[in-house]
Amino acid sequence: MDILGQLSPRALNAPESGIVELVNYARGRDGLIPLWVGEGDLPTPQFISDAAMAALKAGETFYTWQRGIPDLRQALSRYYERHFGHTLSPEHFYVVGSGMQAIQLALQALASPGDDIVYLTPAWPNLAAAAEIAGVRPLAVPLQFADGRWRLDLDRLEAAITPRTRVLFVNTPSNPTGWTATREDLRALLEIARRRGLWIMADEIYARYFYAGGRAPSFLDVMEDGDRIVFVNSFSKNWSMTGWRVGWIVAPPQMGQVLENLVQYSTSGVAQFMQKGAIAALDEGDAFVQANIDKAAHNRDLLCDALIATNRVETLKPDGAIYAFLKIDGVTDARQAAMDIVDKTGVGLAPGTAFGEGGSLFLRACFLRDTAQVEEAAGRLSRYIAAL
Repeated sequence: MDILGQLSPRALNAPESGIVELVNYARGRDGLIPLWVGEGDLPTPQFISDAAMAALKAGETFYTWQRGIPDLRQALSRYYERHFGHTLSPEHFYVVGSGMQAIQLALQALASPGDDIVYLTPAWPNLAAAAEIAGVRPLAVPLQFADGRWRLDLDRLEAAITPRTRVLFVNTPSNPTGWTATREDLRALLEIARRRGLWIMADEIYARYFYAGGRAPSFLDVMEDGDRIVFVNSFSKNWSMTGWRVGWIVAPPQMGQVLENLVQYSTSGVAQFMQKGAIAALDEGDAFVQANIDKAAHNRDLLCDALIATNRVETLKPDGAIYAFLKIDGVTDARQAAMDIVDKTGVGLAPGTAFGEGGSLFLRACFLRDTAQVEEAAGRLSRYIAAL
C-alpha cells in the first residue's frame, strides 16, 4: 500500500526544517559549540520551576480556563504596563501552547484557505510553513541588504499586496537578521495596513533584546483604538523556557470567544501548573531577563568584532534579537558551508537557506550562550574564515 500517497498534500509538502537538518547531522559530537538554534544555554530559573512544581504537587492537573488562568492573564497585563507603558486589561490576553501555536491560531482567526499573508524575509521559516499547511499563501518581501545592514523597502512591500492579502506579518526585532523597525517604520506599516484593509500580526518576541537601551519600538506605541493588530509572543527566549511550550496572544477582547474556541479544538488549554510557573516568570523574572540581555549584548560585541576583524565577513552588529547573520566572502551555498563549518570547527551555525529568500549566502549564529563558549566559537570561526 502506498501510505504516503494517501496523505494530505499539505502535510506531504510541509518542508523539512533546514535548521533541524543540520542539528540532526551533527548532534552529540564531542567539543560541539551549538549556536544553531534560537535559545540560550541556561536552564529555566529555579524560582519558575519551583512555582510550577508547587502547583503540580498541589494537584493543579485538571482541565482549566481555555483563555488562560485569570492570575496569568492579570500578570501579563502587569508585565505590559511595566515594560511597554500601556494598560491592557486581562481580556486582551490569551495563553496558548507556545509562540508557534500563537502564530497558528492567529492565522486561523485572520485568514482563510486561499488568502495571502505578506511577510518580510529572511525570516524564521515556521511562519511560511504554517501558512502553507493552513492553505494560506505566504508572499515574501525581501529586506534590502547593503553595507552590512538590512533595510525595509515600503514600496516593494506594498507592491506585493494582492486582492487576496489579509494579513501583514511583521517580526521585529527580526529573527534571523536583527533588523529592528523604527517607530517611523511601524507607523508606515500601520498606514499601509489601514489603507489596504489588512490585519497586522506582530511578532515582538525579541522586543526586550534591543541594544540601543530599553525595549524595541512596538506597534503598541503607534496604534490607535480600532487598529487591527494581533500580537504573538512566547515565554521561551526571555526566561529560558523554550522547552515549556507556553506562549500568548494579545488581541482585541472582541476576539475572545473565537480564540477560546480555537484553543479548545487544538490543545484544550495549557496545563495549569505550567501557567503558575509562567506567572512567576512575569512577576519575579525581571532581573533574570536583564541578565540575559546584558549577556547577549556583551556576546554580540565579542562575536561580531572578532568576525568583522577578519575582513572577510560582511555584517554589522544587529540592533536587536539574539543572532548574528553573517555573510562570509566566498560562501555561495550556506547549507554546504554550515556542514563544512561544523565538520571542520565543531561550531554549529544555522544555514541562511533555511530562512527563505535573501538568506542563501548567510549563516546565523545565536550568541545568547556562555561567554566562554562564544569566545571559543569566534576564534574557531575566525581561523576557518582566514583559511578560505
